Amino acid sequence: MSATFLQHFNSITDPRIERCKKHNLMDILLLAISAVISGSEGWEDIENFGKIKLDWLRKYGSFNAGIPRHDTIARVICRLKSDEIEGAFQSWISSLVENTGSDVIAIDGKTARRSFSTKDRKSALHTVSAWSCQHQLVLGPVGVDKKTNEITAIPELLSMLDIENSIITLDAMGCQSEIAKQIIKDKADYILALKGNHSGMQAELEAWWHKSVRDGLSDDTFCEHIEINSGHGRIETRTCQQLLINKA
Repeated sequence: MSATFLQHFNSITDPRIERCKKHNLMDILLLAISAVISGSEGWEDIENFGKIKLDWLRKYGSFNAGIPRHDTIARVICRLKSDEIEGAFQSWISSLVENTGSDVIAIDGKTARRSFSTKDRKSALHTVSAWSCQHQLVLGPVGVDKKTNEITAIPELLSMLDIENSIITLDAMGCQSEIAKQIIKDKADYILALKGNHSGMQAELEAWWHKSVRDGLSDDTFCEHIEINSGHGRIETRTCQQLLINKA
C-alpha cells in the first residue's frame, strides 16, 4: 500500500513553510484518507482513528511526531489544492481497479442536506458522483452549477475516470445518446434507465416488448431472474427480465 499510495500522492504541493512542518504531509494524507474510508466523519474522528490505529499506520508511514491534533489536520488539509487531491485520489483508485479487474460504477446525482441557506441566498449544493460498487468508494464528484444540470455534468465526470472494462449505470436523467456514445468510446458498457422523460422512446420500447412477448420467446432470447431480499422490516421481490435484441 505504501508504494502505491506514495506513487500517486507524493506530487501534492505542501503549502506549509519548513519551520512549520512538524508532521509529514504524506502521513497526514495517509491518516485522513484511511480514516475517511473507514467511516470517520469529522476532524476529531480522524484524530481518534489515528490514535487507535497508530501501530498500523506506522507500517506505511513514519509518524515520528505521532498523530497530529484534529485542528492541525484540518488546517493542513484545507490549505491543499483540491484539484491535486482529486487527481491523485482518482489516479490511485484507477490503479486499484486495474489490479482487481472490472467494476460496476453507479453514477447518480445528490443534493447535500442543509446546504441551502435562505439567509445568504445560497442554493443547495448538488453534485454528480461515481460510486465504485467493488471498492465501496466514491471515485469522484462533480458539482452541478445552478445554470446547468446533470446531463452536462455526467460527461465531465466520465472524462475524469478510467472506466475501461467497467459497467456504468445511470438513472433516467443520464439516458442520453451522447452519454452512451462516450461510454462506448471509452470501452465500457452501460445500463440506462428509461422513464417518462423520453416518453416517445419509452412508448415504442413498451410496445415492442409486449409484441415480442405475445409472439412467443425462445429460451435463448429471453431470460428472467428473481431475487428475494429482506431488511428494514419488509420483504422485497425483484424481477429482472432480459430480451436479447441481437445475438451477433
